[in-house]
Amino acid sequence: MTKVLSIILGGGKGTRLFPLTKERSKPAVPFGGKHRIVDIPISNCINSGFNRIYVLTQFNSASLHLHIARAYNFDSFSGGFVEILAAEQSFSHSGWYEGTADAVRKNFMHFKTQKPTHYIILSGDQLYRMNLAAFLKQHQESGAQISIACTPVTRNDASGFGILKANEENQITDFMEKPAPDKDISDWIIPDSARTPAAANGRDYLASMGIYIFDSDVMEESLNNDYTDFGKEVIPAMLGKYKVSAYTYDGYWEDIGTIRSFYEANLNLTATQPSFNFYDEEAPIYTHSRHLPASKFNQANLDHVITSEGCVITDATIKRSVIGIRSIIEANAFLDGVVCMGADVYETAAEKERNRLNGIPDIGIGEHSRIQGAIIDKNARIGKGVSIGMGNIPKDGDYGFYHVVDGIYVVTKNACVPDGTVI
Repeated sequence: MTKVLSIILGGGKGTRLFPLTKERSKPAVPFGGKHRIVDIPISNCINSGFNRIYVLTQFNSASLHLHIARAYNFDSFSGGFVEILAAEQSFSHSGWYEGTADAVRKNFMHFKTQKPTHYIILSGDQLYRMNLAAFLKQHQESGAQISIACTPVTRNDASGFGILKANEENQITDFMEKPAPDKDISDWIIPDSARTPAAANGRDYLASMGIYIFDSDVMEESLNNDYTDFGKEVIPAMLGKYKVSAYTYDGYWEDIGTIRSFYEANLNLTATQPSFNFYDEEAPIYTHSRHLPASKFNQANLDHVITSEGCVITDATIKRSVIGIRSIIEANAFLDGVVCMGADVYETAAEKERNRLNGIPDIGIGEHSRIQGAIIDKNARIGKGVSIGMGNIPKDGDYGFYHVVDGIYVVTKNACVPDGTVI
């Protein structure tokens, strides 16, 4: 009987997504208005029939724990679970996870109790839909002991990935980490027999997606060493020792591990035909059910906008933006290209009165504020007449209550932006 254990790698400090990861782990970063990044790989697993899921993390994991506890509860008959395994000390090891492979190795004591036949390793910061059951089927039918999910990329993009060489039988024979742009890799072009519809328009090279299937005994043997990283150490060392096959994925796939990619992936959701489709009833993306009221619009003007539950938007103009849960946007505000993560709570009338007495704005976006090209993190207080991103963008850096990263303004969680501020 096939028994799959899914392991989602939550990443380390998430420095490339800072300051969004200042107070939360990378998988817990809000995405698409109402979801968290971790909801993507978890939903892929559940929709594929793999409901035994561990999420490995070690930094700022409190909000991730809370989200998973609220969102993923299986009945006692299914045998399913989603559990977080944060780095822990034991008599056999006392340090942090030192890499992706090290994180898995240090948790074998937990994994082995499930008696899996296969392990599937997933990344916690990617946006895609994959039928993981089809991936497993090819793995088993090919007789592979390790399979790697790959996506076709161009020569220019190949320099940012681990590139795989495959033969006519889809067996991987070599691996190259981020080949330099001037390096000749023409003999690494995908064989004609292994091409899929996605391998067109110059997408001639197979890039590893960082998604793997291991036979359980092979996984344990592969980590019986001091290797710390799957992509850089484990996979190259296993080539030639085991049968390693490529599974070519034809769909949309985006690494959302940087502020720029995170911002653009969010805004792409507002397109008429977005690259990633949340509106698939056959394969929903699950998340925490909050039981919030419907959003309310009072003479608002919206164009290519996603709004989540519980928002109140009054006489505002919003273009190509993602508006998160409980967002309060006041009269004559203007937003263009904004990812607004919303709020954790509604403020009461008494709390708003105290805000006025203390000279601070309410949670939300105040009257006559104009914001462009920005990410507004949770619970931010944007005052009246604030201007963000309407002029020259300063160089990347930390500016107190906001950062500029990759040319994008990031207003930090719980930030307070006084009335009339111009940045």
